[in-house]
Amino acid sequence: MKILALEFSSAHRGVAVIGPGPDSGPALLGPTDVIDDDRMSGMAQVSDTLRKCGVAREEIGAIAVGLGPGSYTGIRAAIAMAQGWQLARNIPSIGLASTDCLAAQIHAAGGRGRLRLAIDAQRLEYYLAGYLLDETGPSLAIPLRLASAADVTAGLAEGERLLGPGLARRFPGAADAYPDAAWLGRLAWSRRCFTPADQLEPIYLRPASFVKAPPPRSIRL
Repeated sequence: MKILALEFSSAHRGVAVIGPGPDSGPALLGPTDVIDDDRMSGMAQVSDTLRKCGVAREEIGAIAVGLGPGSYTGIRAAIAMAQGWQLARNIPSIGLASTDCLAAQIHAAGGRGRLRLAIDAQRLEYYLAGYLLDETGPSLAIPLRLASAADVTAGLAEGERLLGPGLARRFPGAADAYPDAAWLGRLAWSRRCFTPADQLEPIYLRPASFVKAPPPRSIRL
């Protein structure tokens, strides 16, 4: 089976195709297409990636979507593409946290020890998750939550690493890291908890809220 991975939760939107390798494990079937230009449509980026990988649309057996947290518009666009693909070809999807993807790729690059991942949530808040990286892989140490800037940097003095999209310019001692579509596809290959695409939901930790508009007033002229 070939998996199309869509990771649009950050400014570095990525598309990758994962398939079986020589050892039957997951293998990247071509270059990961990453752009930071939102003028290019998601479908155009997908088509370009499939062409570079030499994979036809009919060969895609499942779609992996990075559910964030992060860019609400980007995540929604990726989910919409998965849902459209399901309507056209009736293939399943899998949604994964983009922080899990980041932790896996940092571990694969040799990262070990305590790690904090933070993503800008606007309103002077951040999405924050903590992981412990050891030889067996990453494990969740701090469940994903909304946090203040002070909470984000609390572990730096104790030797924790702090990474996330665009963090280097926000916090001294932090480093930039962006979730990679190729690693999203590899995680999807290993977990294989596929569902219909219409069940995918963005990871958005704030409760939905709205203000009801007042009733119309009549104005006498």
